[in-house]
Amino acid sequence: MDKTWMFVDRTTSKYDDGVDSFIRFAIVNSDDSNVIRCPCTKCRNAKLLHPNVVKDHLFVNGVLESYTTWFWHGENISSVPIEEKIESDFEVGDGLNTVEMVDAVYRDYETKPDGFVKLLSDAEKPLYSGCTTFNVLSTLVRLYNLKTKHGWTENSFSELLSLIGDILPKENSLPTSIYEAKKTLSTPGMQYTKIHACPNDCILYRKEYENSVVCPKCGLSRWKVMKNHKVKEGVPANVLWYFPPIPRFRRMFGTKEIAKDLTWHDNKRQIDSYMRHPADSPAWKVVDHKWPDFGSEPRNLRLALSADGVNPFSNYSTQYSCWPVILATYNLPPWLVMKRKFMMLTLLISGPKQPGNDIDVYLAPLIDDLKELWEVGVDVYDAYKKEVFNLKAILLWTINDFPAYGNLSGCTVKGYKACPICGDNTVSQRLECSKKISYCGHRKYLPRGHKFRKQKKAFDGNEEHGLPPNPLSGEEVFEKVSGIHNEWGKSKKRKATRNNSDSTLSWKKKSIFFNLEYWKHLYVRHCLDVMHIEKNVCESLIGTILGIPGKSKDGLSAREDLEVMGIRDELQPQKEGEKTYLPAACYNMSRAEKKKFYTTLFELKVPEGYSSNFKNRVSMDELKLNGLKSHDCHTLIQQLLPIAIRGMLPKKVRYAITKLCLFFNALCNKVLDVNTLDGIQEELVTTLCLLEMYFLPSFFDVMVHLTVHLIHEVKLCGPVWFRWMYPFERYMKVLKSYVRKGNNVEGCIAECYIAEEALEYCAEYLKDVSAVGVPRNMNNLSSDDHGIGAGNVKLVDLKLLNQAHQYVLENTNEVEEYKDNISSNMRWISHGPQHQVIKYQGYMINGVRFHTKRHDDEHCYQNSGVSVVANTMLISSAKDKNPIIVDMWYYGVIEEIWLLDYNALKIPVFKCDWVKNDGGVKVDDLGFTLVDLQRKGHKNDPFIFASQANQVFYIEDPENPKWSCVIENSHEKFGNSNNDDSSDKAMNLHFPAKSIPLVETIVNTLHDDESSYVRLDGEPMYID
Repeated sequence: MDKTWMFVDRTTSKYDDGVDSFIRFAIVNSDDSNVIRCPCTKCRNAKLLHPNVVKDHLFVNGVLESYTTWFWHGENISSVPIEEKIESDFEVGDGLNTVEMVDAVYRDYETKPDGFVKLLSDAEKPLYSGCTTFNVLSTLVRLYNLKTKHGWTENSFSELLSLIGDILPKENSLPTSIYEAKKTLSTPGMQYTKIHACPNDCILYRKEYENSVVCPKCGLSRWKVMKNHKVKEGVPANVLWYFPPIPRFRRMFGTKEIAKDLTWHDNKRQIDSYMRHPADSPAWKVVDHKWPDFGSEPRNLRLALSADGVNPFSNYSTQYSCWPVILATYNLPPWLVMKRKFMMLTLLISGPKQPGNDIDVYLAPLIDDLKELWEVGVDVYDAYKKEVFNLKAILLWTINDFPAYGNLSGCTVKGYKACPICGDNTVSQRLECSKKISYCGHRKYLPRGHKFRKQKKAFDGNEEHGLPPNPLSGEEVFEKVSGIHNEWGKSKKRKATRNNSDSTLSWKKKSIFFNLEYWKHLYVRHCLDVMHIEKNVCESLIGTILGIPGKSKDGLSAREDLEVMGIRDELQPQKEGEKTYLPAACYNMSRAEKKKFYTTLFELKVPEGYSSNFKNRVSMDELKLNGLKSHDCHTLIQQLLPIAIRGMLPKKVRYAITKLCLFFNALCNKVLDVNTLDGIQEELVTTLCLLEMYFLPSFFDVMVHLTVHLIHEVKLCGPVWFRWMYPFERYMKVLKSYVRKGNNVEGCIAECYIAEEALEYCAEYLKDVSAVGVPRNMNNLSSDDHGIGAGNVKLVDLKLLNQAHQYVLENTNEVEEYKDNISSNMRWISHGPQHQVIKYQGYMINGVRFHTKRHDDEHCYQNSGVSVVANTMLISSAKDKNPIIVDMWYYGVIEEIWLLDYNALKIPVFKCDWVKNDGGVKVDDLGFTLVDLQRKGHKNDPFIFASQANQVFYIEDPENPKWSCVIENSHEKFGNSNNDDSSDKAMNLHFPAKSIPLVETIVNTLHDDESSYVRLDGEPMYID
């Protein structure tokens, strides 16, 4: 049916003929030929009028251009081809935008037009008679958006709806309960499917088992068995909640802005020798090379999958684990990839038991859809390019913690062959006394002629002549597991049958992912999770040097292992009468050092949002750390630990620990220089060998060993912050917050998820409604820089005011150009500021929160430290005629924050106490910048622009309290200054040492016969 007349001039004959054809069509399909709905721009299908009156309205008011599917007048929704979808420009307003939104989703309701009609009715119905600003749908979207953002309970939201209903005019249409609101909001949302499953994880009741009532593998009933052993028919014993991804991908491309963002990697990505995005990695490029047809379409999706167990009751004593399976889309810009809005929940595996290796049974529906997306593709409408195209998708890799890594990949992650990269060539040995497996032998990764290879006493008593194992390719793995026959279900004692070859000893099953044609050709199929590796290494390291019970890798059994192995006689248990004592190892801190270490953390003040308050983690009475979270370990090993151990432990041990911290810091950078990765790997291998010299074999569990493979994955897959569990763990916390009733955990999560999904979609069409899933920076509360709190107008000292004004004049670029063109700002500045200034206790600028020193003294955080880079002239003497200009760092503390008033122009400046560079700033031999905050200078030049300030914070040096270590706070943004939220910035930390020497400098000082193990000034540990 030709509808082009709707968009032509109303005075043309084409429009006249089109109106006549529409009236005839509407009368034929109307129950009453005397009245039809009027689709003019004013009536908007809300009024029933005589056809002649409707015709007059269409000529006088014009037709509603968004009404391209005449469902109010009998047209079947499914009869309209998607190619005929036409977008029109609407005036700004929630009412018009929600109608546009409804028009955009009509394809989702081909099989249920009643739901679409109800949605459109809510979009067109005014909130109350005479209201022209809000309709029912837009009001609910805005209110529910606030509920989701701020975590309101459902009861409080129902009461709010009831109260607003009472405030509005009596004849309003606002729902009065959360139940009614959800019914409305769930309409534009996607749906989910409940698939029954065997309680023993044997099968899903789908395909050939769809009509079965008993599991053909284990014989258990499909239906729930009550405590009295009666079967409750119709109530499934186990359920998989499936959220099909294909309709959700269609919805993504149906939104204009998102469809545009999905080609960012092709249109706007910066291409050079740096890796900023998975699109810069070989793993991405091999797909383009091997399947050029797929790679030639930039809209084809590259995905990652993550699965992990969640305890929805937030009670660690409750053994309940449901498993969400989440997809992330890498086509998006870096600042959107890992945001909540684009985390796509695809599966929810019901608890209370985790699926373990049988997770493949539950992944089957998702794998079927992924196969369709790869082999056939689906037709999708691109709202940005306004065309239909065939969408395909590829799963690049999975992201999981280490146990789940084994469940999804099918490899063993325990025992002698626990390393999935080394596989059957994993170097390991059993420690008989500790009853653990040790994974030493990192000298294999050193160059052939390295001096450590020939040293015996310093290591395990043997020379090392071996070479590092080569990681297996996907084809090699597929060949190894092809002979494994899987048998699913918890009732099976033997889960898989293997051929007689020993080549499959490190594999438990053939993963379901090999059903994907491309899976065996990918460089990396399962990613090691840096978050959990970093956390485990940090806990082992801190637990060992501090001797924390339960965390330390040192003890009687570990020392007895040395005796069994015949190495390090100096550290073996010694008898002293009836007692046994363990000599102090070089890594053992004395009690005085422990107290100094804990004091440093206890008194630590960091910028707001940097980390949790370590004061709450430290027990000074018991000298122990309590309840460290993953991010606490991240900040410790990235920045704080190298400072907290200054002046403690022998220098060689302290240096090796610092180098390990530097490795994790370099590994987690958002932007990676490909040319430096080999050097980072070489430094790490040497550092691991140094740790093998100082620490016991029991220290080297599989997590410490896995660090040697992380750079290899970075080379292939790009920056780790696209491949670690932090964003997925945060999102799983969101899913946990959905649980309202303990007797239906998964149902709560499913219903709240689709409600939020609908809310996110609706928010795209409403003005000034930000998406819940893409949070703004917590500091960026407004688009403009602003003072924090109420400012005080003060009359300041004229001398200080002149200093501030002089700084403005000397550092305003327009001053140098004033001869050519005097701007209006320059004219105002030339008159000087008013004598009264506005003083603030805090100021927000460039997304960074600053406070004065006085404010920080009253709070538990430190936001007053600043640094600035300035051009400085250096001369060697008074007779030097060749001065050089260099950039010099200046460090200080904010004393006051002024807002200078130049009438039409206001300029924020910081008045600071600056550290005197001559004698007040130094860099030690490990590259740490130290400042003496009491040595003040530059008193005649105390001001800087607020925009020039770089935020730093100071930690008292444990070695010499007179000095403080300088740490830069991470405040740069990635690619888009408005799109990095606080959680992203808190992950990208600067290493406190700027120029730490290469590890070879200490290697060259070590000799094979050096007794490096015992700490002569240490305190032995006595054991009764």
